[in-house]
Amino acid sequence: MEKIKYIDLFSGIGGFHLAMNELNGECVFASEIDKFAIRTYQDNFGIDSNNDITKVKPEELPGYEMMCAGFPCQTFSKAGKQRGFDETRGTLFFDMLRLLKYRVDNGDPVKYLLFENVRNLISHDFGNTYKVIMSKLHELGYYLNDEPIVMSPHQFGIPQLRERAFILGIHNTRISNKPNLNVLPHKGRNKTDAFSIVQRHRVGSEYYISDYEKNVLSAWDEFYKGIIEKTIGFPIWAEYFNKLKMEDDMPKWKKDFILRNVKLYETNKLFIDGWLKKYNHLKGFVRTHRKFEWQCGENCKSVWEGIIQFRPSGVRVKRPTEFPALVAMVHVPIIGKYKRRITPLEMAKLQSYPAKYKINKIKQQAYKQFGNSVNVKVIEFLLKKLLVEEKNGNV
Repeated sequence: MEKIKYIDLFSGIGGFHLAMNELNGECVFASEIDKFAIRTYQDNFGIDSNNDITKVKPEELPGYEMMCAGFPCQTFSKAGKQRGFDETRGTLFFDMLRLLKYRVDNGDPVKYLLFENVRNLISHDFGNTYKVIMSKLHELGYYLNDEPIVMSPHQFGIPQLRERAFILGIHNTRISNKPNLNVLPHKGRNKTDAFSIVQRHRVGSEYYISDYEKNVLSAWDEFYKGIIEKTIGFPIWAEYFNKLKMEDDMPKWKKDFILRNVKLYETNKLFIDGWLKKYNHLKGFVRTHRKFEWQCGENCKSVWEGIIQFRPSGVRVKRPTEFPALVAMVHVPIIGKYKRRITPLEMAKLQSYPAKYKINKIKQQAYKQFGNSVNVKVIEFLLKKLLVEEKNGNV
């Protein structure tokens, strides 16, 4: 297979680059503005990605056949309400269109597109944002997937639930027969094993949870084991156990949760009163840690069997089949069994990065970078979907 020349926009630390490497791709240009990500990209690929897309002149780019972009999702304030190119002006997606339009206007359209974004892109502004994006690409002559594509690493046997929206495109001038760019999902949820990516040996002490965190989790573990209910379909808010504090302007969903908490308290009053007394009514807990979200059903018997996160919405415990979507450092998942957070190396595995990849040595940056990355296996699968159409003679 001949090399496919591509540009890597919003390149981060190279998720698209790694996937393209597997398909004989040649990166001729990369664009990124985060200085730490730029350094990590340079260390791994020997390419300087320090290029601001808003300042890139399309005529100065080397020739390329594919545009890869995990573009930021910005608000389209006029999406779906006005026609014309100005709807996307002021957003980074506009800069992607600007580069594509230049090539179309000069009779040499970019052949392939592969874009990634958060799942909410599809429903943002009641679906208007997604419609505008697809409409703009259609105007430039691109044949696209006609159904929204949402994929996650867990569908490929990788224990991370990370649903993302993708757009696949081939320029109409390159198509002889209409290709099928729609993608069907693979495996369902809860079919993977979170421990399959976990390092078995002891890791650095900085990854283990604090005594305070142990106390918080031990308290909620005791709580879950002590109450009658084992399947909890609502968040536990300790401050509402025996205080029916509801204001008139509270939304209905919140009032419903409060009523459920009151009912839970009344059913387990004797135990909960003793539990609250033992832990001094949780006065030593950060306010968000007085909230508890059990998302394990009856699959776990203890908090320590699950995958845990300290989130703004409360202490969340999930079954140990999948890690939640990786995000910034404050939400780094905790492996209950080992009482520690996952390491950057484990995050790399969850994003399907190879063992030889050079991880940023600053822990906070490594967490951030993998949390912002695409999953390499998912991108590789979608790239193959694009390229197989050419192999079959449809392009």
